[in-house]
Amino acid sequence: MKKIIITLTALICTASVINAQKLFSRAAYLGFYSNTKMEDIKADNNKANVVLDVPTGAIEISGLVKSFEFEKALMQEHFNENYMESDKFPKTTFKGKIDNLAAVNFTKDGTYNSKVTGDLTMHGVTKKVTVDGIFKVAQGKVTCESKFFVVPEEYNITIPNTVRDNIASKIEITFKANLEELKK
Repeated sequence: MKKIIITLTALICTASVINAQKLFSRAAYLGFYSNTKMEDIKADNNKANVVLDVPTGAIEISGLVKSFEFEKALMQEHFNENYMESDKFPKTTFKGKIDNLAAVNFTKDGTYNSKVTGDLTMHGVTKKVTVDGIFKVAQGKVTCESKFFVVPEEYNITIPNTVRDNIASKIEITFKANLEELKK
């Protein structure tokens, strides 16, 4: 009897993912990390939005720049005013598509490695990027994550020479989201 209940529960959870045309999160994580000999700089944003269109593999991610939180208030101030100019460029966005969508089975428990290609817009500059993504399906729940690097200068983010040694030439970006069905 217990096995039947577990099996039925798994089927119901899987069926909800099958029927879900779109998955979303309003509490996705975006983080960045800069590591140098001088200092480490880390910021976290747990307020990013994600929408994944399951049939097409289209994915959109957006986050407000001012939602990044730092350990030190002065770092946060410099980040928003001097580097990201968040009043002028309030959002960072990614609009892309899962390249190998057929290899990601949203109806079966497992971990699926993927490539996701799209346009990353940051600081008013849009660049085509391809990143590694991981989709995990467990009991009808879908999570996705990615880790990649960006070069600030490629997005017209100027790092003054006086602090150049304090900020890494490539910034590590981390993305994680627990997705749920988008109900109309």
